[in-house]
Amino acid sequence: MTHRISRRARWVAGGVLVASVAAVTPVSAATTPAVSCTSGVAGLADKLKKDITAALATRKGTIAVGLYDRSTNTTCTLRSTTAYDSASVVKVTVLAALLWDAQKTGRSLTSREKSLATAMITKSDNASTSTLWAQLGVTKVKNFLAAAGMTQTKPGANGYWGLTQITVTDEQKLMRLLTAKNAVLTDDSRWYVRKLMGDVVSSQRWGTPYGTPAGVLPHVKNGWLERATNGWRVHSVGTFKGNGHDYMITVLTHGNSTMNYGISTIQGVAKVIHRDLAAS
Repeated sequence: MTHRISRRARWVAGGVLVASVAAVTPVSAATTPAVSCTSGVAGLADKLKKDITAALATRKGTIAVGLYDRSTNTTCTLRSTTAYDSASVVKVTVLAALLWDAQKTGRSLTSREKSLATAMITKSDNASTSTLWAQLGVTKVKNFLAAAGMTQTKPGANGYWGLTQITVTDEQKLMRLLTAKNAVLTDDSRWYVRKLMGDVVSSQRWGTPYGTPAGVLPHVKNGWLERATNGWRVHSVGTFKGNGHDYMITVLTHGNSTMNYGISTIQGVAKVIHRDLAAS
């Protein structure tokens, strides 16, 4: 499914976003950020930093990376607070917000909501997302973001959920919530989101799962969107568990000439992360 927005949506979004883009330009132009890694395993941080940097060395576009492995207390970041148009990775947030809101009254999702959620996550269905986004309303989405500590995420205005502003920092916070006990999402809610991310159709299982070792279970949600400025946004968020590891990866990109170029960039990063963790 190609995720595009109408000419009107592009115009509206462009008018809203120009100021923020202009504001950050002097900062990004002045410095070239470097990959930063820390780890509880000797030598792993240096290896990840070297390999992620090498994977990105010849890639064009603006790329942000987040890695966290609970098992080895390993973290890597690049442009962790840079904002991107979410495209369809926001669908995980929409589902989490729906479940969080239902939890407050102790109710289960209705059969209709489950049908919409399944189409939204496993097939990246846009119409289902628009229905759930409208049902929730921006206020409830914002309330969930506040509860989750996702303070850098700004919901898209006027129903344009694909123009929600996201960062690696907040996407990694969400992935953490999905993969460990917490006070925001119940065990059942966390299981449900991961189940749907594990059932994504084969044609959309690219990105962060690329190079996943045997014995490691991947859960993924991707997003892709072409706009008049910054070309293709191509993103992938995933959680991975097995072989003594419990980790999550976020890669956000824009400025890609094609969707496939963005996919290749993400998969180059994912491949070395999976390899280095497997060897640790």
